[in-house]
Amino acid sequence: MTPFDQGHALIVGVGADLPNTVNDAQGLANLLQNPARCGYPPEHVYLLTGEGATRGAILAALEIISQSTNPQSTILVYFSGHGYQARASIGEAYYLLPYGYDTHRLSETAISGQTFTEKLRAIPAQKLLVLLDCCHAGGVGDAKAPGLELSKSPLPPEATALLAEGSGRVLIASSREDELSFAGKPYSAFTLALIEALSGAGVAKKDGYVRVADVAGHTREVVPGRTNKRQHPILHFEHADNFVLAYYAGGDTQPKGLPFDVEPEIEPEPGAWTVFDQRGQTVHGPQTNIAGDVQGPVFSGQFGGPVAVGGGEAVDMRGSRGAVYKPSGPVEQQFGSRITITGDGNVIGDGSRSTVVKQEMFLIN
Repeated sequence: MTPFDQGHALIVGVGADLPNTVNDAQGLANLLQNPARCGYPPEHVYLLTGEGATRGAILAALEIISQSTNPQSTILVYFSGHGYQARASIGEAYYLLPYGYDTHRLSETAISGQTFTEKLRAIPAQKLLVLLDCCHAGGVGDAKAPGLELSKSPLPPEATALLAEGSGRVLIASSREDELSFAGKPYSAFTLALIEALSGAGVAKKDGYVRVADVAGHTREVVPGRTNKRQHPILHFEHADNFVLAYYAGGDTQPKGLPFDVEPEIEPEPGAWTVFDQRGQTVHGPQTNIAGDVQGPVFSGQFGGPVAVGGGEAVDMRGSRGAVYKPSGPVEQQFGSRITITGDGNVIGDGSRSTVVKQEMFLIN
């Protein structure tokens, strides 16, 4: 197999309160550097996730790419995290929020749209695709600097001006400004569409190559369908050349199918699978068992056994995602038959090893 030597990529999944962004970034990076798939040389793919996806690390990787590429290179930049338009008394600015951002020090800990665009402009490659998945459910909460207003925004205004500077520059955002991005498994709706396209799904020519129009067209077609027309990617593609992005089967012309075996699933509402602990911190995504003395508005997750509220009749919800809305009492997950533990510690039951298991409580936003 001949490597796609001209391919270079920066893949960022910020993590923190958006754990699904790490899975998305890892899945995309794995596909790009797979020699039987996209064929990017592994040393050309920079993957930054979680604690590694800081402002400094992202800007340093963009600098390395600008120094190590040439006009014939193909560059793919993917960022999955929060994007916000910030308004304060001194003016407005767009920011990508990397790992470790501080709303009291956005200029020092976040990446402004101007800085991001300047780093992209410094890349000499004539073929550049920027993918932004920024309108996720949840957000920065109340920990904001006084007088600062933040609103979700899918892309930096400055980046759109960059598109007019060359026909080899394309920008795709995951959703419109008034929409949120849907998470899913194994990947979010947007990233799933990207991975499908880069695997050869819907390519216009079965010649072994994925072109930028293949990616743009596939995301525009399948993302709205999977989200009940509530997420529509933004495509800035009109003035671009239809350049080659990668192989889809390591140079072969026959697609190999998707690089995963599970049936894709998209959450029913943006943020429905995001799980928080009592401090409001995200702990993990859809594979959630809910139990404990629940005191919040909505609780949901994927259950491994029957669920009972306040000692009431248990409902078997194994293998399904369910929700307990405004429960009136403690929520417990049962594994096997119910038993009762009396005040003296004696167990009343049928002698089996079945028990009622109380687990850590998780809150759903």
